[in-house]
Amino acid sequence: MEMPKNMRKAIYLDPGVERYRGNPLIEALPPILSVSQIRDGLSGNIKFDPKDIFAEGSRRVHIIAQLLDDFFQPISNHLQLETKLSVMIRQGYVGRNLDDGSLNAHMQNGYERIMSGDLNVFRFEQAKSTARSLSLIGCSGSGKSTTLNRILATYPQIIFHDKYNFTQITYLKLDCPHDGSLKNLCYHFFRAIDEVLHTNYEAKYALKRHSVETLLALMSQIANVHAIGVLVIDEIQHLNLKGSGGVEKMLNFFVTLVNVIGLPVIMVGTPKARPIFETDLRSARRGAGFGALFWEPMKAPKPVLDPNTNKVKPTEWIAFTDKLWKYQWLQKRDEKLSDEVRDTWYELSQGVLDIVVKLFVLAQLRAIATRTERITQKLLKQVYDDELKPVHPMLAALRSGDPELIIKYSDLTIPDMDKKLLELSAKIHDAQSNASLGHYQGNEQAERLHNLLVGMDCESDLIAPLVTRVFSEYPQLSVRELMPIVLEWYQASRPHPVTKVKSKIVKIKVPDWHTLDSDDLRFKFSQSDQDVSVYQGLKQSNMIFDVDAWLKVAG
Repeated sequence: MEMPKNMRKAIYLDPGVERYRGNPLIEALPPILSVSQIRDGLSGNIKFDPKDIFAEGSRRVHIIAQLLDDFFQPISNHLQLETKLSVMIRQGYVGRNLDDGSLNAHMQNGYERIMSGDLNVFRFEQAKSTARSLSLIGCSGSGKSTTLNRILATYPQIIFHDKYNFTQITYLKLDCPHDGSLKNLCYHFFRAIDEVLHTNYEAKYALKRHSVETLLALMSQIANVHAIGVLVIDEIQHLNLKGSGGVEKMLNFFVTLVNVIGLPVIMVGTPKARPIFETDLRSARRGAGFGALFWEPMKAPKPVLDPNTNKVKPTEWIAFTDKLWKYQWLQKRDEKLSDEVRDTWYELSQGVLDIVVKLFVLAQLRAIATRTERITQKLLKQVYDDELKPVHPMLAALRSGDPELIIKYSDLTIPDMDKKLLELSAKIHDAQSNASLGHYQGNEQAERLHNLLVGMDCESDLIAPLVTRVFSEYPQLSVRELMPIVLEWYQASRPHPVTKVKSKIVKIKVPDWHTLDSDDLRFKFSQSDQDVSVYQGLKQSNMIFDVDAWLKVAG
């Protein structure tokens, strides 16, 4: 019989830690990862082909959009979370062992709780809990859920132990219900189990009029019956303090899961969830059983010199943005990220990783649509003002550093992201269609060949008639086969080096100056503030020699 895709048959390996040996639930887990293995396992896989830079704009939209889902660069927060989760799962199984009877003792205690309706009842006192809890608090968009999903994906979710005829669930993740009630939280738990194991717990228990206490007892028993390694409860800020019976009842429930049932729990939420765990000292201690990670946006401190190498030591912000900067499909891209653009990027995004990536993606699409074909400070500001208005209040709160404001705007989301991509895609398509109709009557392959030749530093005015001619004479050939023919014609059509030919002056209108090369003075002026003189614009771009400052130094 073929096993389900999310299930793996147990293969027992030496866990490398004496305390974990002899426990099938731990020995069946993947080996403990080193730091380099964690980095490799969590990193996103982006396919970058330099030839795609000269593809049609409409196709580049799809290539660039992959960054939204696939780009992931591990930083220290991610490594710390992976280590904590790895320890939590394995430590939680120490007190629940298939071989020594401790798991059976937990299940017998669970039966007593269901029959009595009291979560604190137990038959076997020796069933000790080795589980821990963890609170993960951070604003939306900071990467909490994404990171957790990537870490959990390194574990097989279901492991079948043939020797014991036992099914183990290594992790279970569920979202807190929007109405915030404990009863619906239990229903979400049953539904999540059903989705994983194809069981019918929700229909069996949710349709009956069980009390919250009975549902919690059933939930805890199912957690032991399937030896859940860790329970992740996301969006914990949705918990309704009044609807759930108050903070004390809610925290008692979580403490029971961890300390009595033996189930490790990770509670994930925005800063709005902090009052749940900070009501009093005892509650704070309970919520931080294995520590509390406050997932703040990435900082951008000034880089310092490494005393050992005497070189600038890159910060996480520099390393992260340098990695992301490589994934540009723009024809006039700057290979090196300037400090000015990097600083503007941080000022606008405030280091919120979701905003950092989305701003970068939208900026590339805007650069293609406007034919700028590069990312500049001015372009980033325009995209921020036009496309990211819904998150301006939250980012302003982060800039202020005021905790009260940050909590007020902690649910950071960019609505209609797909709509923004489609709108920019339509603009790119229109611009591309207009350009194509002007030169090649809508022939996309001719446009592609033209862009490839421009990328090889061929003069646009010379190659346009050659591309039209080659498609007329060799319509059956592919772009790859046409390329050497056009290059040969191009070399023959160029003036002889000895002959002095007056170059044709091409007038570029002021509105199109932003499409010129980066070192063109007209382009630099186009990036300056509006309503300034040419002199002031060049001065803003550091193109005017400061004589007064030089004289002061010389004097």
